[in-house]
Amino acid sequence: MSRFVDRVVLHVTAGKGGNGCASVHREKFKPLGGPDGGNGGRGGSIVLEVDPGVHTLLDFHFHPHARAGSGTQGMGGNRDGATGDDLVLKVPDGTVVLDGDGRILVDLVGIGARYEAAAGGRGGLGNASLASRARKAPGFALLGEPGDERELVLELKSVADVGLVGFPSAGKSSLVSALSAAKPKIADYPFTTLVPNLGVVSIGDTTFTIADVPGLIPGASKGKGLGLDFLRHLERCAVLAHVVDCATLEPGRDPVSDVDALEAELAAYRPALSADAGLGDLADRPRVVILNKVDVPDADELAEMVTPDFVERGWPVFSISAVSHEGLRQLSFALAELVEQYRRDRPAPERKRPVIRPIAIDETGFTVIADPEIDGGFIVRGVRPERWVRQTQFDNDEAVGYLADRLARLGVEDELMRLGAKPGAPVTIGDVSFDWEPQTAAGVDVVRTGRGTDPRLDQVERIGAAERKHARRVRRGLESDSDGTDE
Repeated sequence: MSRFVDRVVLHVTAGKGGNGCASVHREKFKPLGGPDGGNGGRGGSIVLEVDPGVHTLLDFHFHPHARAGSGTQGMGGNRDGATGDDLVLKVPDGTVVLDGDGRILVDLVGIGARYEAAAGGRGGLGNASLASRARKAPGFALLGEPGDERELVLELKSVADVGLVGFPSAGKSSLVSALSAAKPKIADYPFTTLVPNLGVVSIGDTTFTIADVPGLIPGASKGKGLGLDFLRHLERCAVLAHVVDCATLEPGRDPVSDVDALEAELAAYRPALSADAGLGDLADRPRVVILNKVDVPDADELAEMVTPDFVERGWPVFSISAVSHEGLRQLSFALAELVEQYRRDRPAPERKRPVIRPIAIDETGFTVIADPEIDGGFIVRGVRPERWVRQTQFDNDEAVGYLADRLARLGVEDELMRLGAKPGAPVTIGDVSFDWEPQTAAGVDVVRTGRGTDPRLDQVERIGAAERKHARRVRRGLESDSDGTDE
């Protein structure tokens, strides 16, 4: 049995970028062939795309996790790694994408509309791309970056021209079945319709879509019944049609009070997308009143009695029977005329121009703040320094020295000095913490030693070893003096 799902939580993970390759060209009679390590391939991205053959979010309900392919590692001979395959997820027209905090990211309307939900990670540079005047033959390569990992909420808002609104068992599903080729479930008990039903109506030269929204009741705008789950399916409708049961036997109900109760719910509901789509609130949409079931005895008389009340409000009124098809042709032409008028009067969508925001000349691209959890520690935040840390092989001294040079050129060293960082102060960048050593020269050309090594780090290790050795000697001397005093 098929199911209609219009809201899901989707976990997306883009592919990881491939690592760069550290390789040296080797050929007979060419002992110093130079670096030839290729770059890693970019990770695959995850893209949402509107497909006309998809009408529900059911697939994501059963498969809420999506992962794209990763890029492969670069190789010697200047061969780059393969790019990871993008994962394209098909979604129905009218899908709204929200982040975990409920903020709207994109509204996917129109066949072929696309949105990159998660970007693939960059591939790491190989040592051939890292060669420079200072590093003619780098003995390291950069690591690939992980892809984006996000939690998204997908909500489906039906794209229909006419929305049928009414109490349960008002005959909305029967009307959709009579006007179109749709075959919704129809029964004689309330809330038979649990999912929106869409039908296509062709009358004259006009073709429009009609949506049967599950029955609304007072309090629907506050979550009572099925209201909040399906009121959003009315947001995109150009015309709202009140379907009124003129043959109801429930005490305290009549066509006028039913419409007044539903109007109160429509006025209380504030759709988030209507303003962006140029539709306004639901209370501002054109109205049509459909008095249904006039084939039932006494229902025709009640319809004639209440018609003047709706005409005074300026709403077209139609008395019909979804069972005997009485009045359906006139209703179809009237709805088609309203839809055509809406299409003519609807303003053309404003063409969005790209917004370019140049970076100020004094923009450093990072910030340094005091670490609230470590006394005397600092935290460096910024897109570039955090990315550089993720790309660094910390078991390779030359790669660590290259990272230090990049941070120094960016101005991180100077900013730490300005803030009064002490030697050995713990500094955190991204997920990595290290002790800051200001005596390590960074951002300057140094004489290179073996591949994968950096003499500056060797110097720091020798200084640190000497300091530790001196501390041990001082501690032994203090212990000897203490022993002599006791004697």
